[in-house]
Amino acid sequence: MLRLYSSHLNFMKKEYQPEVLEPAVQKFWQAHQCFKATEDPNKEKFYCLSMFPYPSGHLHVGHVRNYVLGDVIARYQRMLGKNVLHPIGWDAFGLPAENAALKHGVAPAEWTYANIDHMRTPLKQLGLGFDWSREITTCKPDYYRWEQWLFVQLLKKGLVYKKNSAVNWDPVDHTVLANEQVIDGRGWRSGALIERREIPQWFFKITAYADELVDDLDALTEWPEEVKTMQRHWIGRSSGLTIQFKIDKNCALNDNAAESSVVQSIDVFTTRPDTLFGVTFLAISPQHTLARYAAEHNIQIQKFIASYQQVSVAEAATATLEKQGIDSGLTARHPITHEPLAIWIANFVKSDYGCGAIMGVPAHDARDFDFAKKYQLAVRTVIQALEKEPTDDTQGPLGGQLINSGVFTGLSSAQAAMAITELLIKNGLACKKIHYRLRDWGVSRQRYWGSPIPIINCDHCGAVPVPEKDLPVILPEAIHFTGTHSPLKTMPEFYQTTCPQCHQPATRETDTLDTFVESSWYYARFACPTQAKAMLDNRAHYWLPVDHYIGGIEHAILHLLYARFFHKVLRDLDLIDSKHNEPFTRLLTQGMVLKDGTKMSKSKGNTVDPKQLMNIYGSDTLRLFVLFAAPPEQSLEWSNSGVEGAHRFLKRLWTFAYMNVWLREFNQNATSNLENPFDDTHIPTKQQAFRREIYKILQLAKHDYERQQFNTVIASSMKLLNLLSTAEHSNMNSTSATPNLAIQYIIQLGFSMLLRLLAPIVPHITHVLWQELAFTGLILDAHWPTLAADALTIEEITWVVQVNGKLRAHLSLATTADEEAIKTAALNNAIIKRYTENQAIKKMIIVPKKLINIVL
Repeated sequence: MLRLYSSHLNFMKKEYQPEVLEPAVQKFWQAHQCFKATEDPNKEKFYCLSMFPYPSGHLHVGHVRNYVLGDVIARYQRMLGKNVLHPIGWDAFGLPAENAALKHGVAPAEWTYANIDHMRTPLKQLGLGFDWSREITTCKPDYYRWEQWLFVQLLKKGLVYKKNSAVNWDPVDHTVLANEQVIDGRGWRSGALIERREIPQWFFKITAYADELVDDLDALTEWPEEVKTMQRHWIGRSSGLTIQFKIDKNCALNDNAAESSVVQSIDVFTTRPDTLFGVTFLAISPQHTLARYAAEHNIQIQKFIASYQQVSVAEAATATLEKQGIDSGLTARHPITHEPLAIWIANFVKSDYGCGAIMGVPAHDARDFDFAKKYQLAVRTVIQALEKEPTDDTQGPLGGQLINSGVFTGLSSAQAAMAITELLIKNGLACKKIHYRLRDWGVSRQRYWGSPIPIINCDHCGAVPVPEKDLPVILPEAIHFTGTHSPLKTMPEFYQTTCPQCHQPATRETDTLDTFVESSWYYARFACPTQAKAMLDNRAHYWLPVDHYIGGIEHAILHLLYARFFHKVLRDLDLIDSKHNEPFTRLLTQGMVLKDGTKMSKSKGNTVDPKQLMNIYGSDTLRLFVLFAAPPEQSLEWSNSGVEGAHRFLKRLWTFAYMNVWLREFNQNATSNLENPFDDTHIPTKQQAFRREIYKILQLAKHDYERQQFNTVIASSMKLLNLLSTAEHSNMNSTSATPNLAIQYIIQLGFSMLLRLLAPIVPHITHVLWQELAFTGLILDAHWPTLAADALTIEEITWVVQVNGKLRAHLSLATTADEEAIKTAALNNAIIKRYTENQAIKKMIIVPKKLINIVL
């Protein structure tokens, strides 16, 4: 071990003490506002954002992973010389606060603000480089005022409207339930069977941007393909035909109905007109107008539709239902063959997709096949698979050759689709149509803890927007919450008001906005959170779009879709730069945190308390572990031994610095300690090899930082520490109290790089060691190490020399040696001479930079 200058022993403690150094470093950062971001047009900006937390009051390891990943990315970009914005806030409205209010007997506001205060402390303890001056809390009026303002602007542009829509209704608690409050078809609190009810709801017209939301996914080249696929599926753009199936008038239950447009025909949307001859029945939604008509005189149909009313409106609930149906007693005619087709009412048909009706093709659709088999309906095959024809794992091929299809028999699926389409359109029985799975965004919530919808309902003027000068409509926070309904409905001081148009008595809207509204634009408000006179200002032009967004895969659809929609709306309102169509340039969706193979959750009782771990090991240890245990996009398996291992590495790092305290004087004497303080041309060959390895590790770490494989960055850092430890023990002048100058240079060079490689990952210990060893300035301001031009240059190559294919010697030659020099050196080698002496050489085979084979 290299001996130390005893005079420097007082500047560092021998033991690594994170409980002492980490609070001191955090205090320093706060006092000097190290992470406060300001706009600088002369610097390249980098906006790094992690999805902000819901203030549950409980910081879990999933939070730690999410925010540490963002912090590492932000700190690394700062080392590259960029102007970094890295903000934090709180997604503070929402149903959990109401549930907590019921459970603990406190107002949602009191519970929320207390949780924010509780969670802020461990986030700061993690050493996250947030610009806390930009902290946003979405339940505060200075934030939701501007989404109320935006609601009014969208209403003016026709992008907000009100219509009746189905909701989950608890008949005991007399309240609307969110989908997650419906458990096995019953209300989470009352246990009552829920009902579907149609009530007036406010909607954002997101479908007006459906094509753009699909098409712009192609430009998101730095998003995971999985996420883009999920978004495409959710939007569900599909081109096809709307086909008219005329109702048999003989089936009409009364003459008036027979003459009405309701029962003259059913429109069915399909993307597979080539399967038209395989239709053996039609199925309609229980909410279809024709289903209600059929139920008027049929008690069994009435009961079937009533049972459907106890199914949650959640799409997942519909998808997992046992497929059930009932014959409506009505029939329709096939548009080409005129064959009568029974019309069934089926619980799996959605009223809000297509036309609320489907054509049943059981031979070529798995769902239709199961339904037909259950109710003994005909199955007719009309497509015969060609050789190697792909299928979709249903009852038939995706394409092939038509059979049993009249004049279209023998055509390919593609040919038949075109021909059938042309025939139907010519006869006025179909029209081309583009449908979307995406529905308009229902933003009304019959709940209390949310932003009030800025609408005044007037008996004379209808729904009138609150004048902009009167915004925000403030949500009263000092309330008594019982949970049976929103307290706003029982507060005349809130809902009683005057119509701004006719000045007659009117009432405020008591619905509140979906909490997805707050999380859909917070990324933009972080650019100018103190702006009191506008939603956004020119600072948004500087910072947006977000360069890197980090969050869980569970937000891959709704949150990201709604944020993309809002961004396009803000663009069209000229609130942000029109050059940018998307809010997030690069997206990282990190994997889950597992324990014993199961996702961590409080309900499973397998959580780990990050605060307790930080108190025991320090924040840097926890940061190092969550980054080293797995690549960001993969699941992380919790390991207590892994935490111990991370802590041991940091103690070893500290010990190395302590045992090489002479670096302090070396750095103080150097003219520049970030550049080369030593003449490389005088470094002995063995030390040149160390230098070359240091730069190879640097080059690899740079590559891994760019691709965000932080686990391998840490592995490289461990390798570099091992290399420096080896250098520490090599080529010492045994009569000297300090290592020779070449070794000093190698250790100084390598350790300065090691600290910078680790600085984004373990910022506390690197901050202290950088300062204590007298490297220049703060490590926060240190630039990323520069790769020296000659760093990876190799002056000599070691050749393998064979005789008749057998290894006989190794030969070190200059990289500049030509072929003749290589041959001469090999033949003059003393060992090779013994095997070739008095032998005729037939030829010499040279594999460049590797091998010389002498054939005798």
